[in-house]
Amino acid sequence: MGRCEVKKDTLITALCTDRSWARNVLLWLSVLGTLVVLCAGVWCPLLLWFLIITVPVLCLSIIDLFQTKHSLRRNFPASARFRWFFEWLRPFLRSYIVESNLDGRPYSHDERTLVYERAKGEEGLHPFGTELDVYAGEYEWLSHSIKPNTDIEVDMRVQVGTEQCSKPYSASCLNISAMSFGALGANAIEALNLGAKIGGFYHDTGEGGLSPYHLKHGGDLVWELGSGYFSCRQKDGTFDPERFRERSQHDQVKMTEIKLSQGAKPGHGGVLPGAKVSQEIAETRGVPEGQDCISPSAHTAFSTPCELLEFAARMRELSGGKPVGIKLCVGFPHELFAIVKAMIKTGILLDFIVVDGAEGGTGAAPTELSDSMGMPLREGLIIARNALVGTGLKGKIKLAASGKVSSGAHIAINAAMGADWCNAARAFMFSLGCIQSMRCHTDTCPTGIATQSPARQRGLVVPEKAMRVARFHKGTIDALRTLTAAAGLSSLSEFSPCGLRHRVNVAESRPIDEIYPFVKEGELINGTDHPRLRLWWEQADPDSFRRRLVD
Repeated sequence: MGRCEVKKDTLITALCTDRSWARNVLLWLSVLGTLVVLCAGVWCPLLLWFLIITVPVLCLSIIDLFQTKHSLRRNFPASARFRWFFEWLRPFLRSYIVESNLDGRPYSHDERTLVYERAKGEEGLHPFGTELDVYAGEYEWLSHSIKPNTDIEVDMRVQVGTEQCSKPYSASCLNISAMSFGALGANAIEALNLGAKIGGFYHDTGEGGLSPYHLKHGGDLVWELGSGYFSCRQKDGTFDPERFRERSQHDQVKMTEIKLSQGAKPGHGGVLPGAKVSQEIAETRGVPEGQDCISPSAHTAFSTPCELLEFAARMRELSGGKPVGIKLCVGFPHELFAIVKAMIKTGILLDFIVVDGAEGGTGAAPTELSDSMGMPLREGLIIARNALVGTGLKGKIKLAASGKVSSGAHIAINAAMGADWCNAARAFMFSLGCIQSMRCHTDTCPTGIATQSPARQRGLVVPEKAMRVARFHKGTIDALRTLTAAAGLSSLSEFSPCGLRHRVNVAESRPIDEIYPFVKEGELINGTDHPRLRLWWEQADPDSFRRRLVD
């Protein structure tokens, strides 16, 4: 369904085009009931009671249908208000009927509420103290200083680009993680990009390629290139360098990112169900309409660590000197170490590495892969940090973290473990109005975010939601700045492992660097005493992703 149909949407289109037409039954019954009463009320006064009920519902439905602030109310007139009614009752009934503030997966009620409040420009305050069990094993905290620092960075930005990059980019400490056009609808993509433009941060395209909606509002973009090479592929599905050159030199494209794997489905190509592959998406990606769009599991442009770096260098040249990096969910540590060894061997440097955690993911993924494969962000981030620090490359190559980031505390904690900045996907979906209905893969998203249905997308009003995206970003960065000051630090880069403590048991806590190994500068090259790190380093082969045999 083309974008023009969304723009020219009328009342009748909104009520009739969506396959889930049952959602408008209440509205139509109200209209029918009112007409019946108007005709028959004179002869049967009892029907006037029906009028008393139906007219307010009809008026409420019409108001909801044309207001612009709430997607659910636009898509589900009148009936959506029951959700807010039960939300209002929640403090009184939650112990008996609904989940507690700390329940809910993947995101708890409290985590979602924080995003909603910041997206609306509210302060995000919490009454009566923390609800967390501070003596439970999963509790951790950032150390504060007796003398907080009030002289901290205003922008909280990171300069990305090695000396091999002629067009470095200044990135925000929080950006929109990879979400493709196709997985998300056109209105959602537009709102995210416009929000990024307003807030001054970048928007990762996801592996679905560059769509007109990414480019419409002028927000900074990171073009993610997966194994399907969408938007720069030849007819046989291989990489097309000339098409990449043409598109990557667009002013909005600030960096390019080679996707090796992702947290939701590591070792598996991206999946876009056929129900969501419209004609427009098929044209954007270069795939058949209405069929499942599944990217190959592996890239065809390279097969070894050294070839990967040569491909990255070629992309940097084709893009006119813009930063090039990789994104991966860490699997076997020796494979990541092999990429670092390849950089030392070839002299070709990546500009950045994005580590995606197994807890991440926004669209469709096989259950077994999502639940049982891939390394969580914490372990993967520490391994990547050790690989760069241990070879003396951390100062040149920037490290980003992606995986369930929704607050300033999450950014600070990741920074303590080596991240230079963070990317978030689901948190920005919440800022658009996502209610975690878990229907992302069915094309029936009730808020109009993860759907290609024109009628459902109508509920998502781009200018309104873009402001929510920008406000959430600003509120989160403001919270990060507050945490940085409370820790007595001047910038995000000053957070360190010793300032992050984790509770081991009810009677003991330790700094994170006493729980996980953190190497010193150059330690891998000079020889580390840590047996696991030494083994991974010895197993790494710059000419192959296979494990090198070690005696």
